[in-house]
Amino acid sequence: MSMSNRRIITRSILAVFLCLTVLSAVAAGADERFTDNGDGTVTDTRSGLMWAQTDNMGHINWHDAKLYCENIILSKYDDWRMPTIEELETLFDRSMDAHETICGRKVRSSPQIELSCGFVWSSEVLIIPGGYPISAWVYNFSRGYRFSSRMSQNRGYRALPVRGSLK
Repeated sequence: MSMSNRRIITRSILAVFLCLTVLSAVAAGADERFTDNGDGTVTDTRSGLMWAQTDNMGHINWHDAKLYCENIILSKYDDWRMPTIEELETLFDRSMDAHETICGRKVRSSPQIELSCGFVWSSEVLIIPGGYPISAWVYNFSRGYRFSSRMSQNRGYRALPVRGSLK
């Protein structure tokens, strides 16, 4: 083997090693961001929020999602609520590999918080003239954007309780 070929092989091996080191550091950072509290909750050390470890695991409209979040008791906490759209946005991570949910959608969020489908309701509603709310903000964890949807929609929509406030 020529000296030139040895250099190419050595440099290639070093490049692969460097890439693997960077990727493992990124993955470790994502894992360290979320702490599994061992009681059905996960704490996000970056945002300071505590999340339910799973969503409601089924189709749900906005009104029922609000009731679900406000009435759930996880661990010793009874102060759960529906998240704001900004809080939901903190969970999306475009750098993560998309993982499949039970409804068949792929999402980009920490696997430590189990989303069973791609759309999660927020607490924020849109008021039409006359003061009547008919739509609310939803976060799309498949694509990473917010959109408004009629509050009566339920197919593919989920409720994810949160407690605390953003740092």
